[in-house]
Amino acid sequence: MKVESILRTKGRKVATIQPWSTVEQAVSQLNGPPKIGALVVTGVPRGFTGMITERDVIRGMKMHGAKLLGMRVSEIMTHYVPTCTPTDSIAEVMTTMTRSRYRYIPVLEQGELVGLVSIGDVVRGRVDEMELETGVLRDLHMARH
Repeated sequence: MKVESILRTKGRKVATIQPWSTVEQAVSQLNGPPKIGALVVTGVPRGFTGMITERDVIRGMKMHGAKLLGMRVSEIMTHYVPTCTPTDSIAEVMTTMTRSRYRYIPVLEQGELVGLVSIGDVVRGRVDEMELETGVLRDLHMARH
């Protein structure tokens, strides 16, 4: 199964924020509705410049205290984020997420941001894939007998 199948199901809409926005604005957007775990930081003509997640906000609170809310997103965002493409397999993305410890991976196609997949999306996709494989094997077994 490919990342494209996840995007077909969940859509390609990505919640974004500008790097000059305040952390308070980011927290408001993360808190929803709908409640989300990450915002892709844009501010460039193509692709993205980073990502801000709930974890970044928590770490920022520990380092900066209450003044964090007035700081710019660019001051606490993660700058180097692994990416994937729509043609990558779910297994490849799971491996990337496990190794990098990122729960959200932007999807790029020819340098353009076309989606965002979460660990929940990937696990759900993998479970669906395993259920399909199990069903096929069960049908093959029953056809033999």
